[in-house]
Parts: sequence; C-alpha cells; structure tokens
Amino acid sequence: MNTPVTIIGAGLGGLTLARVLHVHGIPATVYEAEPSPTARTQGGMLDIHDHNGQLAIEAAGLTDEFRGLVLAGREASRILAPDGTVLLDQPDDGTGVRPEVQRGELRRMLLDALPAGTVRWGHKVSGVRALGDGRHEVTFADGGSVVTSLLAGADGAWSRVRPLLSDAVPAYAGVSFVETYLFDGDTRHPATAKTVGGGALYAIVPGKGLLAHRESGGNLHTYVVLSQPQDWFAAIDFTDPAAATARITREFDGWAPELTALITDGDTAPVLRPLNTLPVGHRWDRVPGVTLLGDAAHLSVPNGEGANLAMYDGAELGRAIAAHPGDVEAALTEYERDLFPRSTEAATEAVRDFEVCFGADTPDSLIGLFTGQAPTP
Repeated sequence: MNTPVTIIGAGLGGLTLARVLHVHGIPATVYEAEPSPTARTQGGMLDIHDHNGQLAIEAAGLTDEFRGLVLAGREASRILAPDGTVLLDQPDDGTGVRPEVQRGELRRMLLDALPAGTVRWGHKVSGVRALGDGRHEVTFADGGSVVTSLLAGADGAWSRVRPLLSDAVPAYAGVSFVETYLFDGDTRHPATAKTVGGGALYAIVPGKGLLAHRESGGNLHTYVVLSQPQDWFAAIDFTDPAAATARITREFDGWAPELTALITDGDTAPVLRPLNTLPVGHRWDRVPGVTLLGDAAHLSVPNGEGANLAMYDGAELGRAIAAHPGDVEAALTEYERDLFPRSTEAATEAVRDFEVCFGADTPDSLIGLFTGQAPTP
C-alpha cells in the first residue's frame, strides 16, 4: 500500500497534522500502535496556550469545539508547604489565557474531526528504511508495510522514525514522576479535595514534591515528584501496589495527612513515569522525505509546553505541506527552518522552569514564578 503522507503516531501532534492537512484537502494516513482510541487513559489536564496550542486548534478549524471542552475554574493554583500551610493561592478569575482541558477529550475532538479510516489502529512500527528519492518503507509488527513519499514521525520519546534523521536518544533527566488518582474526590476524599482546591496544587521542596490537579468529576490526578536515580526506582516493586505506595510514602514522612493521602489513598496502582530528554537544541540535517514533530523532535522536561508544541508543530507542518503542493522538500525545509529555533528556545525555557519548580530554591523560586517575581536568567 502506498500513501502520499504517512504519519506515525496518533497523539495530539500527529492528529493535528492530519486534521490541518484534511482542512487543506490533502489526504493522510495515521498509523498508531495502540489497538483502539480507548486502549489507555490519555493523561490528565492540559493548559492550552494562546501563542501555540490555541493557534494550532484555530488552524485545524476546531476553536468552537475546543471551547466546549474547557473546564471552568481550573486555572486556579495554590502552593502549599509540607505541613499544609498555604504559601500562595491564586484563584481563577476568568482572565487567564491558558484554558484547561482534559487530554483525552482534546484527542477525541481531533479524532472526530478526521475522515473515517484516517487512523489505522494496531499498527506498531517494527522498522523504517529509506528506499531512495525521498521514499520510505514502514513495516509493522503484523508483517504489513507501507511506502510513502512523505513520512512524519509523531511517535514520541522513543520514536522509530528518529534514527532516519538523528543518532540522538533520550537520556534520564534525574527526576521521575509517580502517577496516582483519587476518584470522586469531593465525596470520597473531601479533606484532600479541599486541600487541592479548584485547579492545581503544588507542594514541593528540593528533591521531592506533590503535583495535583482537579479534573472533571472531582477526580484528583497526582504526580509524585522524586529526584532519584533510576536504580532507586528499580528497587521498588511496582507490580506490588501496596508495597510501592508504602515505599513512596516514606519519602513524605511528616507531611500533612491531607497531602500524603494523595499517595496513600490512591484509587489506582502507582505508575512510574521517568522523565527523559533529548539534548537541548536537537536538530538534524535535511533528509529527503522525512521529518519529526513533538516529542520525537524535541523531548524535554515538562513545563506545560509539550502538548502545545506538538500541536503547533503539526499545524505548521501541515501548513507548509499545503503551501508547497507537489514539492515535499520545499515544505520540509520551510518547516524545519522554523522548528529548530522554536524548539531550542522552548527546551531552554523548560529546563529553566524545571529548575525553578524543583531545584534548590523551591518553593520560594516557584512562588516567584507564579507572582512574576522570578529572577531573570
């Protein structure tokens, strides 16, 4: 089977690319390893920024649909000390420019806006090879294959497309998240739900902390932050949820019980999420017929920009393809010319923000960031 535009990965970036191409009348096929759109949960809350994510949604012609997904009040945030003392409380006053939506709902919006059959589920990439003249063959674990004259790798941190362009591989950032959920918090976990508040909670000291966000239905989604080497986590048996929870909780001895309940009262087994990054400034020489977007191109530590950047990459690549009909190389050259400085600036900012949030001066540095008094780098 031959397709003109082949996208690997049905995350937000790949789907935005497919949608923008569809808006311009350009067919594309998206291949996704997951067996269905509901094969796994799709992460938590995303704040969609006016300077990239919202522009991508506008390019996709989905602004009205997006507005219908926004959860009111979720831009509120508070910073707490380990003993539960409120250090900063910022309500959502309705003037924010980063509305919050759930990642899964945003993905569903994009899927629903694509022609039936655009996404081919259950297609795990097993290999990619160049055929010459800008053409590539993608083979799948089920033995099938496709040949394409434009291959876009939107397949995340461990991209199978990236090796066509770059030898770079993600490296551990020295910090991992452990993910937990409390469902129906207002009814089942009222003290902790009250502590989290209406939006996001930050309780962080150097080397560790708790990040929690109120999602739809009063669900409380938590990331436990721990600055530990990978060997430390390897010694924890995450196949034994009770033992893993107990071990993680020990790191927060003496913390307020309404905070530690985010770990101890979890309604799901704790899930380890190591943070990995590509080198800041990751780029590659132009290779005919192939490019990358999102985490495949510029994986960085999280600072709220990752999903926004992936969607913006997808929209910009789609726009460039539409602007250069029949000239793949002109489109990819234009896209990458802007991608590299944009992603380098974003990764540099992410590293700086991550240090502000989780470095030696937190929570004072974090309060400074939220109040606009952070030191200028």
